[in-house]
Amino acid sequence: MKNAMPLPILTITPHPAIDETVSLPSLRPGAVNVATQARRNAGGKGINVASCLADWGAPVVALGLLGQDNAAAFEALFARKGIADACQRVPGSTRTNIKIVAADTGDTTDINLPGPAVPAAAWQALLQDVRQRAQPGQWTLAAGSLPPGLQTEGYAPLLKLLHERGARIALDTSGAALKQALACGVPLALIKPNRHELETLLGRPLPTCTDLREAARGLHAQGVETVVVSLGEQGAFMSSPEGAWLAAPLPVQLRPGSEQVLSTVGAGDAQVAGLLAARHAGLGWQEALRYGVAFATAKLGLAGADSMERHTISALENEVEISEMIETARP
Repeated sequence: MKNAMPLPILTITPHPAIDETVSLPSLRPGAVNVATQARRNAGGKGINVASCLADWGAPVVALGLLGQDNAAAFEALFARKGIADACQRVPGSTRTNIKIVAADTGDTTDINLPGPAVPAAAWQALLQDVRQRAQPGQWTLAAGSLPPGLQTEGYAPLLKLLHERGARIALDTSGAALKQALACGVPLALIKPNRHELETLLGRPLPTCTDLREAARGLHAQGVETVVVSLGEQGAFMSSPEGAWLAAPLPVQLRPGSEQVLSTVGAGDAQVAGLLAARHAGLGWQEALRYGVAFATAKLGLAGADSMERHTISALENEVEISEMIETARP
């Protein structure tokens, strides 16, 4: 008997965006800035994760709420990468997020525009579609901010539905949406804040790995199975039922003649994709951390929705160095 086809990963993006990335030699506030390049790509956290998963070859279904007036950019991305399109269409245009990348510092400045109001019927249709698709044990990702009209209840209705269906839930959001999600009582398999987002959530600085470990303990007590914290140039931290580790960063392949990473846009989303790709393949959490770092590093050398090559990711994954954090006795 042939093995059953693996269930696809579901990515759910309530608030997608057209990412307009503008590259500048340097950003001078209050002055005329002349761009060297501008790119427009269909994006949003869950969409970006789906794009990376498709590059890897993992089956993925993209769900979300797209403005019907400019859905063509998303439809083209889905068709090009073989992503199943299960997004609901809503009146109006999907919002635009402007990302200004300064070459001299490597900093990215984000200007996020508001999106269209979401009709209640569209949100309910999305929830009904999730109800029909989500299966026990299936990896699902809820990602990004929430559009106007969905911020009162936040992700709670979606998370409760996924839990009822027995799905494995990953969540990648921040601010009030993350705080609401943790308060709703649904067990989460994975969250992946960056250090600043986690500090904002907890209301205190987390400068050391010991601080991160203590913060993770509190999140485990709230029902979060695994916590991954992206640390930028310091790598990534993970606390899971299998243990806690720190992954060292990898060197990034830069453009010829460049002294800066091409763009950090989408690197965090690529890290989530790597974590999900590994777990979807049945690998353990430590190996998932390696994949997360490899995916993120591969993405740092690319712009927009450019495809990541599988052999590049595999080579990077083999180079990731992991240090185990040994539990010490408390006084």
